[in-house]
Amino acid sequence: MQISGNIVDVKNKETYSGTITFDNGIITEITKERRRYKNYILPPFIDSHVHVESSMLVPTEFARLASVHGTGASVSDPHEICNVLGADGVRFMVENGEETPFRFYFGAPSCVPATPFETAGGEITVGDIRELFKDDRIKYLSEMMNVPGVLGDSETIKEKIKAALDAGRVVDGHAPMLSGADLVRYIAAGITTDHEAVSYAEGEEKISHGMKIQVREGSAAKNFAELSPLMWKYSKMCMLCSDDIHPDDLVEGHINLLVKKAISLGVDPMNVLTSACLTPVEHYGLDCGLLRVGDSADMILVDSLDENMNVLETYIKGTLCAKDGKPLLNSVQTEPVNRFDASAKQASDFASDEKSMADVITVTDGRLITGRIRAVPADNDDILKITVVNRYKDKAPAVGYIKNFGLQRGAIASSVAHDSHNIICVGCDDKSIAEAVNIIISNKGGLAVVDGADRMELPLPVAGLMTDTDGYETAETYRKLDSKVKDMGTKLRAPFMTLSFMALLVIPALKISDKGVFDVERFSFL
Repeated sequence: MQISGNIVDVKNKETYSGTITFDNGIITEITKERRRYKNYILPPFIDSHVHVESSMLVPTEFARLASVHGTGASVSDPHEICNVLGADGVRFMVENGEETPFRFYFGAPSCVPATPFETAGGEITVGDIRELFKDDRIKYLSEMMNVPGVLGDSETIKEKIKAALDAGRVVDGHAPMLSGADLVRYIAAGITTDHEAVSYAEGEEKISHGMKIQVREGSAAKNFAELSPLMWKYSKMCMLCSDDIHPDDLVEGHINLLVKKAISLGVDPMNVLTSACLTPVEHYGLDCGLLRVGDSADMILVDSLDENMNVLETYIKGTLCAKDGKPLLNSVQTEPVNRFDASAKQASDFASDEKSMADVITVTDGRLITGRIRAVPADNDDILKITVVNRYKDKAPAVGYIKNFGLQRGAIASSVAHDSHNIICVGCDDKSIAEAVNIIISNKGGLAVVDGADRMELPLPVAGLMTDTDGYETAETYRKLDSKVKDMGTKLRAPFMTLSFMALLVIPALKISDKGVFDVERFSFL
């Protein structure tokens, strides 16, 4: 088979006209030509850090949607499902991903559970990591979120990192706002990347010490505007990533949107493509093709190299996976796996003293970092109740307060609650909260909206995180839920995604787990 166009050699930063011949998924010949073509052939885009589970789609369905946008591979951290099912969850993701030509490069989760201050369904030990690395498909040690453990020379953390280095794997980082001597020590432990930088200065400092920066723009965390200028000077030290992307956003676009946005901001297209297509391959040692004879026939056809770029075709391993905005990969039937043990709750289970002074979580749209205030909830109309219900054991809910979420009525709930994925819910009254939580319990996972007599839901039967149904139908259902929640008053761009991070105890400043409201900076319960 052959494909002709203006071939973009990202590694050598040159473009020439030619024809690529490939057979049995391998490029066998590249012929240079004198004519000029309208279209360009590029290596596929790579999402350098993503939790596939955040799309609410199993890997095979994620591949269908992502390949339409020119994404041919993802460096995927399966710690969401791992928190539910342990190492068996990782194996589920790997095996499901094998059912599609799309290149999934999964890591061995390093911090499951993320902290001892929440209840998870799974655990990953040093022994589990060593066992996972016996599988060549496990490419790296996933984000090392336990910064205090690294800086405190935790023996367990050192053993996990050593297991990765002994197996010839790289180690991903997670170091929000870390700088100075602590940053140097963190990197010296063997950690090579970070996707949590939020400013140019932070990214540049980390790059100066040899750390690669994953420029992130997902459904909740959006740091692209601040970090994308790094690609002007440090394209080989930058990669692009979504981290977490919801299905409705994935339908609209993926890494291609970041490529176009960077070019529109004036970053040289070849620099952008270096970060989007090349740096992840070289950093992680991926077997993605780079348009060379003998490489895998991984390539995309686009109509321009400017901010108006459209992806016309996507080939992975020589297979045409998408064409003209339509997926050509088939959906794959999936046998759900799960762990869910919680019984129905009553409104009285969520009762609390709203007339006393309390520590309140404050939300900023588009940021995972939260603030905190002291306030009397009953005196502030914008302070709502937030709760986390243990889904692995039948326990009393933890109840706290949150500001700036913006609901004016009803409640929303989800079993997507980073990182342990218990049930999280925010609402205006205890009755609505109980009803939303009980929809999740009845479905053994999913999203729920309660607005008076109205009920809406999106069941997620695969680990309480993903659906086994068509990705485009899932996106449409999610879009309707999202629209309903905004009609209920929230101004947050991605309310469900924002809600899911309110239980993430490794991101400052105040969060909530199934055990209570947690001060991340002091690493203790209030």
